[in-house]
Formats: sequence, structure tokens, C-alpha cells
Amino acid sequence: MSDIKQESLVNIDLRNPSRPAYSKLAKAIKEKGFIITGELEPKKTNDLTKVIKSAEKMKPYVVAGNCTDNPQGDAYITSIAPSFIVQRDTGLEVVCQMCTRDRNRNALLGDVLAASALGIKNILCLTGDHSALGDNAGAKPVYDLDSAQFVYMMSQIVDKGIDLGGNKIKGKVEMNFGGVVNPNADPMEPEILKLERKVMCGADFIQTQTVFDLDRTKEFLKNCEYLNVPILVGIFPMKNYGIADYFDKYIPGVNVPKHVLSALKKTKKKYMPDKKERYAAVDKVNLEFFSPFIKELKKSTKAAGIHCMAVEYERLFKPLIEGI
Repeated sequence: MSDIKQESLVNIDLRNPSRPAYSKLAKAIKEKGFIITGELEPKKTNDLTKVIKSAEKMKPYVVAGNCTDNPQGDAYITSIAPSFIVQRDTGLEVVCQMCTRDRNRNALLGDVLAASALGIKNILCLTGDHSALGDNAGAKPVYDLDSAQFVYMMSQIVDKGIDLGGNKIKGKVEMNFGGVVNPNADPMEPEILKLERKVMCGADFIQTQTVFDLDRTKEFLKNCEYLNVPILVGIFPMKNYGIADYFDKYIPGVNVPKHVLSALKKTKKKYMPDKKERYAAVDKVNLEFFSPFIKELKKSTKAAGIHCMAVEYERLFKPLIEGI
């Protein structure tokens, strides 16, 4: 357990309305537009060709692309190098995810400074799925800080130029940073309190976990309005039935609607041998579900935009955005 007292992060308000919008993402959010971000997932490789191609494909349609950090506890290439290389090679701004699961406060500080030195302007502060769920289940998690404490640390670094020990940092760290919330949590109230803690610790923006339940998402957003923080709603278009079925069965707290699963099942290769026909059918299923979903959020909530986790499914961005 961290020696940062939990109560010290309950009754403070580190929100900083004068903090500059250092990143293109933060500037776009401040302009009050309904923005779209994407997701990049570097895996167990040092070959980033696929990630760069994904970034190039999504760049015309998104403000920024999230670069994941060992999702589901798997051991992949660290998020900093792909974030830097994607920005350098494609010009797409990146949100660099960092998990406290794998780093203590010293490692977090070191990686934040390294990311800053490489020109990365966005950090998403995550706790991370437990390493026991990953492909190296014997790995010991760290959890020196939780995600709210990481947000607090970022406030200290960016606004005051100090680390958690009060030590001065040489050079100005110019970054915007955010956290994550899960609207699927049941009951909802504790999750909103966790979100409040992150906001009070100074988060510039919030992204949600994947959602499929429109009514619950609208209720959640309504209940969070008092926090006055930009929230990007996470959606997950599924490029085939296998991914949808896995997601429905094995991702905690998320259920793919049965009619979507059924429709995607009919697009399996054994039913649609023609690849072009199969792709068109999959796209149709996703667009028929997500286009009205996004339109309704845009019309009736204060969501700042959508975080579209269409990993290696970038062909959907153009019709999805045109549809809204």
C-alpha cells in the first residue's frame, strides 16, 4: 500500500482551470467539439509496422490515438516507444497509456519524464488489469499507487514541477492527462465516487471503458455532470464474430447485445465465404448499432466525444463518422 494517505486525496481539489491545453487533444476538447479518438495496440514484438499502418489509416478521422500498455495484463512492448514512433512517422498525436500495475512511483516518474522528453503530450493514468490474467501469470503486480494517485502525481509534476517526494524536477513537463471510468459498474455510485477522486486530483479528461447499453451510459453521464469534466465514451466495433464472442464471454462487466452477436455470427466465413461480402456484412452490423448510439449520445448528453477502440478495424472510421 502506498504511503500517500488515502484521505489526502479525498478532500482536496487539484483541478486547475488555468492549466494550458498542451496537446492537440486537450485543445480539441476545450473547443467544445464532439471529438473522436482511436486506439492502437502494439503487441509482443519490436516490429511496429502494423501499428504505424493503423495510425496512418485512422489519422484523417481522429484527433488522437491511444497507445495501449499491456492490455489484459499481457506482456507487450512498452507504450512509450510506439507512442513516439507513431507520432514521429505519421504525425498522429498519441495518448500514451501507463499502468500502475507494472511500475512503482519511481518507474512512473521516469517513464513520464522519458515520454515528455520524446514529445508525448498525453498520458492516460491506469491501474491496469491484474497480471494474473495475462500471458505471464506468474508476474507480480506492483500497485504502489492506484490510478487516482497517479493522476495526483501528474498534477504535481505538471503544475508544480515536483515529484511525490517533493523533489524538484529540472525542466518543464508540458502534458495533459486523464483517467478511466467504467459506466458498466453495478452499483453505479461507487464508480462515480472513484471518478470524482480522479477529477479532484486534477484529471484533464476521462475515457470510459467499453459500453453497449445506451440507457445506462446516458444515466451515468447525467449523474457525472456535476464534476464538469470532459468524458469520452468508449465504444468497441467488432471486426468479426470471434472477437465479439470472446469479448462477451471473457471481458468482465461487458456484455455484447445478443442481437449484435447473432447478426455477427451470420457473417462467419462458413456462411459467407466471399471475403468482400463478409467484410461488408460485418461493417453493416457495426454501423447499424453504433451510428444511432453515437448520434443519441451527441444529441442528448454532454459527452465530449467518442473513444473508438476499433483496433486494426480502421476501415470503419470513415463510414462511422459520416453517419454521425
